Amino acid sequence: MESNEVEILLIEDNPIEAEFTKRALKKYNLVDKLVWLKDGEEALDFIFAQGQYSGRSIEDVPKVILLDMHLPKIDGLEVLERIKSDTRTQSIPVVVFSSSPEERRIVMSYNLGVNGYVLKPIDFDKYLDAVKEIGLSFSGCIKSTDP
Repeated sequence: MESNEVEILLIEDNPIEAEFTKRALKKYNLVDKLVWLKDGEEALDFIFAQGQYSGRSIEDVPKVILLDMHLPKIDGLEVLERIKSDTRTQSIPVVVFSSSPEERRIVMSYNLGVNGYVLKPIDFDKYLDAVKEIGLSFSGCIKSTDP
């Protein structure tokens, strides 16, 4: 794996939930390189190699994006729409990992092309299990099987 290759882009404004997610992915050995971004604006800058991330190559796309719905600056639905409407990024698997059970948001996410919508459990052990399932679902995209 190249050093600039991002396996998982975690877009989550809550530092506690971000830490839980990172720990679960590492505990189950599901990720080597994770980038955590705290708002939708920064996420779009990173994904599209603009602003403070203009030195990145847009070809260095993450293998999977874990996206919270309620984000500061730019909402998760808008982030999803921008990713899925651009030919350079539309093939990146995006999993919404959110505490929002709003049916409208879930339907809109699938209409925009999300690859999965997982509700965040409140119970810590169930939270870890949910992250593990997400990681396992996309492990072929994330972890190389080469030695």
